[in-house]
Amino acid sequence: MIRLSTSLMYQQSLNSMLGTQSMVSATQGQVSSGKRISVPSDDPAGASRVVALDHAIARAGQYSANIDGATARLSVESTTLDAFNTQLDQARSLALQSIDGTLSASDRHALAAQLVQIRSQLVSLANTADANGNPLFAGTANTHQPFVLAADGTVSYAGNGAAQETVIGDGLRLANSDPGDGLFMRLPAGNGQFVVAAGPGNTGTLLVGASAVVDAAAWQAANAAGAADYSINFNGSGQWTATDAQGNALLDANGNPIGGTYTDGGSITFNGLTIQLSGTPSAGDTLEIKAGQQQDVFSAISNIIGALNNDGLSDTARTNLLNRQIESIDSAQGHLQSVQADVGSRLSRIADQKNAYADLTLTLKSTLSDVQDTDMASAISQLMLQSTALQAAQQTFAKVQGMSLFDYLK
Repeated sequence: MIRLSTSLMYQQSLNSMLGTQSMVSATQGQVSSGKRISVPSDDPAGASRVVALDHAIARAGQYSANIDGATARLSVESTTLDAFNTQLDQARSLALQSIDGTLSASDRHALAAQLVQIRSQLVSLANTADANGNPLFAGTANTHQPFVLAADGTVSYAGNGAAQETVIGDGLRLANSDPGDGLFMRLPAGNGQFVVAAGPGNTGTLLVGASAVVDAAAWQAANAAGAADYSINFNGSGQWTATDAQGNALLDANGNPIGGTYTDGGSITFNGLTIQLSGTPSAGDTLEIKAGQQQDVFSAISNIIGALNNDGLSDTARTNLLNRQIESIDSAQGHLQSVQADVGSRLSRIADQKNAYADLTLTLKSTLSDVQDTDMASAISQLMLQSTALQAAQQTFAKVQGMSLFDYLK
């Protein structure tokens, strides 16, 4: 037989009310905060999922922020390269203008002065910094001015050849800029494959025009041992012969010396290359052909300036020199346009990646809401039931508390 004391009934009733009140308080908290899980004890498994989802959302957010930074740098680079190419267009135009044989020395000096300003502007563009003040074209070097213009017009590079990269995903990295040595300093000279220069001692009127590789297989076969250095020698009667760097006659496939007859406005072709020429060479005039040469774009401008300021050059020598520098500018612009296309490709790629993260974040937040957030309709209904139960328990306890044995005996 179990005997219930008055104090035990009181304690049981009180515990029941406190339990119900605790459930009401918890449900009220869910309704007011909108969160079903406030502490891990609310739902240990759900809390674990919340932590994992929060981390995934944070990672996506960090990658998106990284992409924003990379986008800003690449956009500035694209704009800068556009401006750089515009300056090169102006330099090329002035160089072409300066070939006019009717210009006076003062006219040429005035053109050279304009080119000096363009060179300074090119160096300034090459030192462009991003929104945080970090240079775009220094590679990973810790310097704020990667390109330095000396008093003699030479430009040196204080950066390195390593591209800065941005982490845009798990195991995904993307270059957010391009190092300046590959952009502006180590460019293929001439037509990009070889350079043709008129011999410094030439006395005729021979002018070197466009040059190109017209037979890649023949060119590669002839230069399989490395970069080719050739000389073309004229005898003054329209005949030319080709020699190697040691002065030995070049031979064709049949073992015959390579050479031929040149006529004004014609071309010379051998070993897969061709050179357009005009004018008349004197006996002993030469052309020097060198493959694999490099030149920085600033030197091309400086060489044009030097040619325009050198009043001792003949018109033929000056024109040949200017033609070669124009050729180098063309090669540099082609290279920069290729880089710009690559920058555009990178911008497109990270834009797609940013959109993917936006979609992923939306999905993760939706899943997090399903796990963590309160189902308002269910919670409010539950709160009403719990509140009713608590009110009933409180009323019952109040009646029982006020009763005694004498109340039952009446």
